[in-house]
Amino acid sequence: MNAEILSIGDELLIGQVVNTNASWLGEQLSTLGIPVRRVTVVGDTHADVLAAFQRAWEENDVVIVTGGLGPTHDDVTRAAVCDFFDTPLVQNTDVLEDIERMFAERRRPVSAVNRDQAMVPAAARIMRNTAGTAPGYHFNQEDRHFFVAPGVPYEMHGMYEHHMLPVLRAQFRNARLSETLLTTGIPESTLSDLLAGIATLREDVSVAFLPSPTGVRIRLTARAPEADAARHALTVVRGFVETRASEYLFGSGTQTLEEVVGRLLTEQGRTLAVAESCTGGVITDKITNVAGSSAWFERGVISYSNESKVQVLGVDKTMIAEHGAVSNAVACAMADGVRRSANCDIGIATTGIAGPSGGTAQKPVGLVWIAVSTSRETLAHAFYFGEHRVRTKQRAAQAALDMVRRQLCSLPPVPSILTETT
Repeated sequence: MNAEILSIGDELLIGQVVNTNASWLGEQLSTLGIPVRRVTVVGDTHADVLAAFQRAWEENDVVIVTGGLGPTHDDVTRAAVCDFFDTPLVQNTDVLEDIERMFAERRRPVSAVNRDQAMVPAAARIMRNTAGTAPGYHFNQEDRHFFVAPGVPYEMHGMYEHHMLPVLRAQFRNARLSETLLTTGIPESTLSDLLAGIATLREDVSVAFLPSPTGVRIRLTARAPEADAARHALTVVRGFVETRASEYLFGSGTQTLEEVVGRLLTEQGRTLAVAESCTGGVITDKITNVAGSSAWFERGVISYSNESKVQVLGVDKTMIAEHGAVSNAVACAMADGVRRSANCDIGIATTGIAGPSGGTAQKPVGLVWIAVSTSRETLAHAFYFGEHRVRTKQRAAQAALDMVRRQLCSLPPVPSILTETT
């Protein structure tokens, strides 16, 4: 079984919108063992869309189309689908009720163009949309599947999980299993050296390293005649990673570091407060994206100026004058100050030079001091994250959360690779 992902929209071709749908769907299909042969992007032209439909349907068992189902004149997908499958539009009562309910919840009248979205291809199985107004379509011919979904990512995700995935999982059965392990605090090349031999450990397991600014994902994919054998193979390779890289391994799948930190804090009955200077609220934003974080997160303080560090966190102004705001001493004072003022178990703080200006030979752009304070000790470490302002903030936020994770797991306070080379 092969698949093609077909993304529709001029905005994708001109770079105005990044095609995250294709990458997400590619990952989902990969976990099912369905190879994606091609990803195609087509503009909002009826003839081009029809031609893309024709080629994709001739060459693949599964076609997933996203985009072009909205209510405006440039949304051409529905008409192209009707022409391609030679089917008329009919009104679907369930879809109309979904649309009317959504507008009623938002206290808005239903417009004529939105009512028109309840007109759907008669030959399609309708995939109802719980997050938007455009329904999806499913055509099934001789065990081949043609899915059409909205281009809005969260609408498409829900439609895939509720409608497409059950169909594909029922039809495509094989012993191909995949697992993604999450690491942070170690670059790809160093992690590869640490896991030397993993690529040949098992012939039935392939390994891929997927780096990002905040960490490296390790994707393990096992293929075997039976599911139990594939599961065993994954267990062996996962154990290899856990043995060699346990310090850097924080989770699996789609977990985030902030979710893991929140779980650890909850399990240990501890609370956290944050003082941010150079990260400007990024850590607090990550934490408060976690449902239930109010149970373990007390406060986040953005103390950007020196005056706020003194007035809000109680940092001694003479300390700032002597050491500078970006220093070990000030980072520790910030972490200790926010922990004490919040009456929390753990305080973390960031202070650095995000750039692109402001650096010196002694304190270059990208230098960030991160501190963690508990009732027993307060310590800080200097990190160097490069000259890109936004990436420095993201990396610093990840490193700060990792220092909390390490404290909660009784690991070295910072990645060993940093202390081994300094």
